[in-house]
Amino acid sequence: MERKALGKGLGALIPEIAVDSTNRRKEEIIYVQSGQIKPNPFQPREDFDEQSIGELAQSIKEKGVIQPLLVRRQGDNYELIAGERRLRAANILGLKEIPVIVRDVSDQDSLELALIENVQREGLNPIEEAHAYQHLVDKFQVTQEKISEVLGKSRVSITNTLRLLKLPHEIQGEMKKGRISFAHGRALLEIEDANHQRRLAQDVISKGLSVRELENLIKSVRPKSIKRNISQGQREPLVAILEEQLQHALATKVRISKRKKRGHINIEFYSPEDLQRIVNVIKGTPRA
Repeated sequence: MERKALGKGLGALIPEIAVDSTNRRKEEIIYVQSGQIKPNPFQPREDFDEQSIGELAQSIKEKGVIQPLLVRRQGDNYELIAGERRLRAANILGLKEIPVIVRDVSDQDSLELALIENVQREGLNPIEEAHAYQHLVDKFQVTQEKISEVLGKSRVSITNTLRLLKLPHEIQGEMKKGRISFAHGRALLEIEDANHQRRLAQDVISKGLSVRELENLIKSVRPKSIKRNISQGQREPLVAILEEQLQHALATKVRISKRKKRGHINIEFYSPEDLQRIVNVIKGTPRA
């Protein structure tokens, strides 16, 4: 099936439905009863932040549902494709009708849309994000290069996120709870022994170790014979970590250029809507 180039975003991964031009109907926003919308069985998100949903509910109360939910028909009802946070927030407010866009898609397209919307817009935790990437790679043979292109993230960032799945399940669980950060997890991957990784992870939690403190601890126990030589032209590890943290937070490509104590941060956007989304993330404005 031919894929239409729609720029960065969902359209770059998700094929349009092949429909004869004479019978093609424009996607229209309609209002449906909230009770008619069923959950998405392919939802990659495992945990929902109730406080964040509460803030979103307040935003919807003040401004309404600005962005319609994406659904597909299931008999007399509808199955959610993307927008579960908005649906939950609307249910908190007791809204009887919700704006939706109905799209006729297959199970595969529904799963891809759910994965990509969550990864790009809804802030999955690093492990959920890694599982989403892995699912795209394994089930649909989507390459890391394609994921990188669509999400506006570097290929290295995609690879490093996938590498988190090599950590012990206990550490992955702590990352899902937010007690160990993406940067901590990446640093722990420098250790090959799983039990050593677990001990260091517990130190991070119990002692509140920063990423730099964890890296220094890892360097202190690493045999000198396998310590990596850092050339003068190589980027500072902390700058690379901060860059990846910003990319995760903003869901777009970020480049930090540093010279001595000064530098600048370059943040990419791919449309006026994407720019507004990034501004909202920086300002901490809930998405309606």
